[in-house]
Amino acid sequence: KKSIICQILKMRIVGILFIAVVNGLQIPSRVVNVGVIGAGRIGVVHVEALANCQNAKCVIISNPTVSKAESVARMYNVPEWTADADEVINHPDVEAVWICSPSSFHAEQLVKCAAAGKHIFCEKPIATDLPETISAINVCADANVKLMTALQRRFDPNFARVKKAIVDNEIGDIITMKLCSRDPAPPPFEYVKGGGGIFKDMAVHDLDMSRHLMGSEPVEILASGTCHIDKKIMKLQGPEAYDTANIIVRYAGGKEAIIDVCRQAPYGYDQRAEVLGTKAMIQTDNMYPNTARIFAADYTGNADLPYDFFMSRYKEAYKQETVAFVDALVNDMPSPCTGEDGLIALIMAIAAGKSAQENRWVQFSEVADSVKCDEEGCMIVDLGVEPNLETENWMQRAVSNLRGSSSTKKKGIFSR
Repeated sequence: KKSIICQILKMRIVGILFIAVVNGLQIPSRVVNVGVIGAGRIGVVHVEALANCQNAKCVIISNPTVSKAESVARMYNVPEWTADADEVINHPDVEAVWICSPSSFHAEQLVKCAAAGKHIFCEKPIATDLPETISAINVCADANVKLMTALQRRFDPNFARVKKAIVDNEIGDIITMKLCSRDPAPPPFEYVKGGGGIFKDMAVHDLDMSRHLMGSEPVEILASGTCHIDKKIMKLQGPEAYDTANIIVRYAGGKEAIIDVCRQAPYGYDQRAEVLGTKAMIQTDNMYPNTARIFAADYTGNADLPYDFFMSRYKEAYKQETVAFVDALVNDMPSPCTGEDGLIALIMAIAAGKSAQENRWVQFSEVADSVKCDEEGCMIVDLGVEPNLETENWMQRAVSNLRGSSSTKKKGIFSR
């Protein structure tokens, strides 16, 4: 009887697996146990994305206000919660850590994760300045752990389709591109103060996207910044005093990307792209909660405004970037968006701020060459009156500070 029952159970299991395959359901090869640091709004987004990822399971979440961690944990069936981020990092069952804490904590927590042998998914920025960013990436290389910089727009289906059109030569050679990024409302003053300014905090996504779409490397940048919305921030220093900015990024071969960013658009969250090629042009439009349109004597158009918040607009992108990194962990593949990608985006943002402050074109080599590293760490150095302005290899020089960087191997990470 026992053997008959076992055979019946085996047949049922085989039948269930067969039905799953027929219906297109994937049986996870293995599940990555994840810990999440931060139960704020971005932490919640990532916990939800993990809950919908077949190959991942969030097993613990932390937040200084432990009640917030508990609330998120109960909502998404996370078994453990804590007020101490170190408990997440050192949890024996955790293989990878999602760092979703405030930016000022990223580098310290990243270093602790690497020391504990945990793979790392880090919300941008990796760190708040270049030396700390390079040092943090080096720690990950030394520990042989994977690091992903969360530049989620690369995984948005709209931008991904634009990238596909470029790669598949649907539009021919790129002539020029335009990117637009406008928030529905300005952030609180306290957020802007100490947030790094509009280029580091906001335009960094567009700068990275221009590089991602262009498929070649940037050479120099011209940026301007103004304040039209929140007059209180005019008293702040540097790029923090801007709520509106315009940017031109010049790439190898003379191609340019034009970017405009603004902290407020009364009609909703404005995220558009346009790439003109020799054969065609491709555009992305804003995303709406529905496709309903009104046709009236005095108005024709969408019934509702576009999505009014980044979390709703990029919900699918957050899900896809989670799936991409988990797949890299499961299959032992390179990170889909590396620490070096985050470093280059930061260099571009710093150069944009420098350009706006000094009212001139700034070559990225000026920023890249300002960091020197040795065995004791990295620091900003005075380049003097004649910095190395060789533009062709500035990124190779920038990442030469990175130990274990693939830029020292074969063609390097910057080959497309």
